[in-house]
This record gives sequence, C-alpha cells and structure tokens, in this order.
Amino acid sequence: MSGFAPYASIVELARALRKGSITPTALAEGYLERIEKLNGRLGAFKRVTPERAMAQARAAEAEMSAGIDRGPLHGIPYAAKDLYDVAGEPTTAGCPLLESNIAARDGAVIRKLNDAGAVLLGKTVTVQFAYGGAGINNQHGTPHNPWHKEPHLPGGSSSGSAVAVASGMAPMALGSDTGGSVRIPAALCGISGLKTTVGQISRAGVFPLSWSLDSVGPLTRTVEDSALSYRAIAGPDPDDGSTRDYRHADVVTGLGRGVAGMRLAFAESVFFDDADEDVVALVRGTGDVFRKLGAQVSSVEFPQARQAVELNPRGLVIAAEAYTLNRNLLDTRFDELDPIVAHRMIKGAEIPAHEYLRIELAWRALRASAMRELSDVDALLCPTVMIPATPVAEAAKDMERYSKRNLQCLRNTAIGNILNLCAVTVPCGFTKSGLPVGLMIYGKSFDEATVLRVGHAFQTVTDWHLRTPVLDWV
Repeated sequence: MSGFAPYASIVELARALRKGSITPTALAEGYLERIEKLNGRLGAFKRVTPERAMAQARAAEAEMSAGIDRGPLHGIPYAAKDLYDVAGEPTTAGCPLLESNIAARDGAVIRKLNDAGAVLLGKTVTVQFAYGGAGINNQHGTPHNPWHKEPHLPGGSSSGSAVAVASGMAPMALGSDTGGSVRIPAALCGISGLKTTVGQISRAGVFPLSWSLDSVGPLTRTVEDSALSYRAIAGPDPDDGSTRDYRHADVVTGLGRGVAGMRLAFAESVFFDDADEDVVALVRGTGDVFRKLGAQVSSVEFPQARQAVELNPRGLVIAAEAYTLNRNLLDTRFDELDPIVAHRMIKGAEIPAHEYLRIELAWRALRASAMRELSDVDALLCPTVMIPATPVAEAAKDMERYSKRNLQCLRNTAIGNILNLCAVTVPCGFTKSGLPVGLMIYGKSFDEATVLRVGHAFQTVTDWHLRTPVLDWV
C-alpha cells in the first residue's frame, strides 16, 4: 500500500505507517478530505473535529519518528458515535436540544484511544437517544446507506458510524449496542461489528439508554480490526461498576487458530422465522464455508431465544429505563423531540415497577439457562437482521410501518442483549438487488475471543468484507 487508501484496514494502515508509505498527518488529511467530499450527501458525521485530528496526527508522527510506538492504533483515524463524551464538544445523543451539553472531559473509551495514539476525526450521527434499530433521525437527518442511490435504511442506532466505515470515511468507528445498535447497521451497510458483553468495556462518558443492557463496541471493515480495537478499549474502570466482572482474554493472538474442530450450530429458534429468502440462503450457505475449514456444523433449537422474545414485550425494560433517564425532556419538551422516539419512549412511564422487576428477575434466570444450553457448542450462527435494507421513505411513512421495520431490524439482535451474549456480525453476501447481508456469530458471555476467531476465519476464505459500494452518485 502506498498513498491514501480509504478502504484499507487498520492492519494495512498500521503497516503502511511503519514502512513510511504514508504519514499520520497525510492519513488524517486524506480522511478529512474524503469526509468533506462525501458527508454532505451521506450524512454520516454530525460534527467533524479537524483541529483535534491534525493535532493528534502530528503528535503521533512526532512520536513515531522518535521511535515511540503505542501499538497498532497509533496514528489510526477513527470516528465516535455522538454518545461519547469528547472534551469541549457537545454530546447531543442525536437531539438538537442537547447542543449545549458540552463535555468537560473525554470519556473512558476516548481516553483509552488517546493513550493508544488514535486520531479522532469527529462524531457520527445516531438515532435520537440511541433508541431505534432502523436508523432514522428526523431532526439530525438519517445517514444514507451507501449501497443504494436512493435512501435506504442504514440501521441503527449507530447509523452514522456504519455509514462512515462503509463509505471509507473512517477505518473504525465507535458504536453502542443496547438491542443491536452496532450489529444492525454493520450488517445493513456491509461491514463488521462487535457486540461486547456488558462489563468488558467501560460505559463511563457514554450517553446512556439502558443501564441494564448498554454495551459499547467498534464497527470496522474486518474482524481483525475489531479485535485490535476491542483490545485497546476493554478493561476495568472504577467509573463503571459493571466492569468489575471484566474477564481478560487476548483476543488478537488467537485469531489465526482457525475453526478446525470447533462446534458451530445454526440457531433455529426464532432467528430464521419470516426472514427474507435471500438472507436465509446466504446465511445457510456459510455452513459449507465453515465445514471446509474443519468445523463441525449442526443445528440447535436454542429455546432461550424464543423465551427472550417473549420476555421482552414491547421492549418494556428499555422503555422504562430510557424514560427514567430522559424524563425531564420527555415531560417538558416532548413536542420538540423526534416524534418516533418520543412516542416510543414515553410508554416507559406506564410500566409498573412490579412488572419491570419481574422481567429483570426472569432475565437473570434465562441468562443462566442460556449459558447451560451453550455448553455443547462454541458459537451459534444466524442472520444478523432478518431483512436487507429497505427504503427510508417506506419505513418513515407512519408509526405502524416504522414499528414493523424497526422490529424486523431488532428481533435477532435484541436476544443477545437480553441474554448478555457477545456477538460479531460479518458480511456474508448480497441480495439479488445488491444489498449486503450479515451473518451473526453468537458466543457465550465474556467469550469475545471465540466469536472474533470464528469471524476472522470466515473472512480469511471469503471476500465479502472487501467489497465496497460504488459512490459515483454522491
């Protein structure tokens, strides 16, 4: 690699920086210029931070010239979903009413990336309050899925982060995942995304949606890049009590071990029900890939998935927690919020405490049951999203149509949040109309190393993750 290559992986960029094929400042300038060229049409970035980016790039360049190497993310640009606190910048969570919410300091994950020498390009658009799987934001604008000239759903809520990576405006972007908000947009935009177990990465300095389910993770072009990013930002943090349970595993060194002898299984319960026929065919077809790699591939019912769906009627727990966290705005400025989000979130006020607690207790028992069920397999395989991206106009026409599309986006992914599983999504092909499809690889709680290993093995013998959208219409 020589010169600026917008679709290069982090691994390729890190190698080029160390060879001197490109400098950190030239790399940052290349991405900033590409953002300026594409963002007006694609709408991935809410706010670009060129001064900070160039200052960090110059610092990385000086250190590398002096023989200081902070690791594989040193000098690597990235973007952050507009839930992450960045000192001196507003954290709006997709809401114009929060433009004055200026962060006093960088959040925990941003600080870890500072320590790794990474370069922040800016903050990406999110569904308001991160509350939605389709990716629509009626106030900041809905990012344009780069795989179709006409506006199609980018997936949410980390919509801007997915579009930024998929269109070559950043090699990595931070997202959050409460019901699928990393995996859904990654799948619909044809990239990789990692959903981490709650407790593996600090949520301090990340605007919350649900204290029970929120997790954070990276969106990248390759699984290897996700592993490198995860390793840099994982770990305990005194400012986030959930990280007391952090369980360390070197997720990078084991990537190349392959899947020979591993026990993989298609999860049949719920996940394939009513799914698009192209999605089903492409996901089922990955079984042959894994068999050729030496894995044992079977099918399991995994009844806990259906039970998780039944124990999540209308998303009651998230609605209750989201309403509690945003009650002031909902009660005093309801009409100034995104109507789709406001009308869904206000329902959280109607949930009795005894019902909320009943569901929470049932989830705990179900999580233990799921871990026992998974003792005989290493990972589960299923569609990330049951449908490909659909036109934005159709989904946004009315609440009934929006609710249908939103539920179709969230169904398979929300199960993992309820069960507190980890997961990675990887592109596994395209529909007949040319839209990306994602394969989701579910693993046990705190077993990110395994799902990353399985995803990486898949990408060593397939090239779906290397495909890029044609953007001559931008």
